[in-house]
Amino acid sequence: MQRREPFKFMLQLAMFGSGLLFFGLLVFYTILARPNAGFGKLILPQIFWVSTLLMMISSLTLYLANWSFVQHKFKSYRFYMGITLGLGIGFIIMQLLGWKELFELNANATVKTSRGFILMLSGLHIVHIVVGLIFLIKIFVESLKRLSYVESFVYSVNPPNQLKINLIVFYWHFVDVLWVILFAYLWWQNG
Repeated sequence: MQRREPFKFMLQLAMFGSGLLFFGLLVFYTILARPNAGFGKLILPQIFWVSTLLMMISSLTLYLANWSFVQHKFKSYRFYMGITLGLGIGFIIMQLLGWKELFELNANATVKTSRGFILMLSGLHIVHIVVGLIFLIKIFVESLKRLSYVESFVYSVNPPNQLKINLIVFYWHFVDVLWVILFAYLWWQNG
């Protein structure tokens, strides 16, 4: 039996717990969203389409960064890592603009209830993105400290460094898929 990498296993457990949290919230809302339950129709901000696109592109750019890292193309690695960071920050900005759009609605009690649900889901997801951004910034700064090919190569063949990058890529793809599922659910409930 092969020994599990403990950090990856801990990350998988944390992601499983996060997935259960969001799943529970969606089930809870689906049950409460019955007619006469006090929940109005979800009003989804249009800018969430843009934020979803940014999130999906960021997953692609992080994949390209990881591929570049493995191929020892360190300039490309730094480039794609920087783009991924920018897209992650852009995602948060788009979400906050969506919140602004929600708060500008002249809301009755049922709209306020459904608006609160959207804000809660989006806010919890933003927390997950911020955690990912912290680690992305950390490894991006580490890459900027090693601009020469030799330093970058030595860094890239070190197993703990490979593990760090693999874990953040794994986590970032998780939060990307999580948002796509959340967005699809909100869009379905909006229709």
